[in-house]
Amino acid sequence: MLRVSLEHDAPPLALDLELPLGELSAIVGPSGGGKTSILRAMAGLLRTRRARVSLDGETWANTAQGVWQPARLRPLGFVGQSYALFPHLNAGENVAAALLHLPAATRRERALACLAAVGIAGLAERSPRALSGGQRQRVAMARAIAREPKLLLLDEPFSALDRSTRKRLHIELKRLQASLGVTVVLVTHDLDEAAQLSGHLCLLHHGRLLQQGPTHELLRRPTSVESARLLDFPNLCQARLSVSAGSSNILQWGEVNIGTSTAIEARPGASVPWTIRASDVFLVKAGHSDEARLGTIVTAQVAELIELGDSVLVSLSVENGGGETLRMRLRPGAVRRHDVSPGALVRVALHPEAVIPLIE
Repeated sequence: MLRVSLEHDAPPLALDLELPLGELSAIVGPSGGGKTSILRAMAGLLRTRRARVSLDGETWANTAQGVWQPARLRPLGFVGQSYALFPHLNAGENVAAALLHLPAATRRERALACLAAVGIAGLAERSPRALSGGQRQRVAMARAIAREPKLLLLDEPFSALDRSTRKRLHIELKRLQASLGVTVVLVTHDLDEAAQLSGHLCLLHHGRLLQQGPTHELLRRPTSVESARLLDFPNLCQARLSVSAGSSNILQWGEVNIGTSTAIEARPGASVPWTIRASDVFLVKAGHSDEARLGTIVTAQVAELIELGDSVLVSLSVENGGGETLRMRLRPGAVRRHDVSPGALVRVALHPEAVIPLIE
């Protein structure tokens, strides 16, 4: 386990992370939220007011015990946003610069092997200015893995690249991580990138950890309003807790009673924010054979349709609802088949397992 506990004032940091070994974990948050500072603290490049950093039981920092291992002694590789390649050295020499502890002949052999590992074996003699952005990123990655690190830290390494290059390098990174078995921590402001690459996800806001866990679980179930916003949940509504009974609760949203199977730590009458994924709001056809299993069914008027490539985001005004707009995501074919158009009345279902109560 990679354990990181940090507290700092400038930049403000307050978080405890537990990240799995041998996997790619992503830290996601808006720009200026402290993501780079966290990586620098892991690497030993930033001394924070309080720090505990350990990898697989090996302690690199523990300010309470006076332990601080300098960056040069931490078995890690670091790829920054600018790649920091030496302009007067070619690609092979840039990688070899991380191997000064080896004999010259061995350095070159190892550098060429690392360039081959990232897919640019034939570019060793090119200078950084003769390389594309994606190629420079690969040279920086080759240099970072040259010393066979136990931990690889990536600071938004794809942010300056075009979309097609990013997609190719995403595949290369997954392949490289799988072949090396190294623990990787990626920081990014791009949620889609984090979702595609990571097995473990951490949500960061103003230097504070909001939520962490397996990526596939966290993407489906935020725990707080801030987490839901960072995860781009379009439905953020407010209700009152009507009935509380363990894992079976009723939220009163306007005049509509909505069931949720998630436990709520609040008393009846308390205000409870809630959300549901747009793709979990289901259109219900007239005469459905088993409506009782669908959850709460409400009537709504279509207010707006926005086409987003292979899906359509439908804004709904729910009859007797809480006043907030409810959004549903449909395939274009479903929109045409069911004649979903502005002004039309539709019926939609909110299943208790999909309704997620949140904390403020």
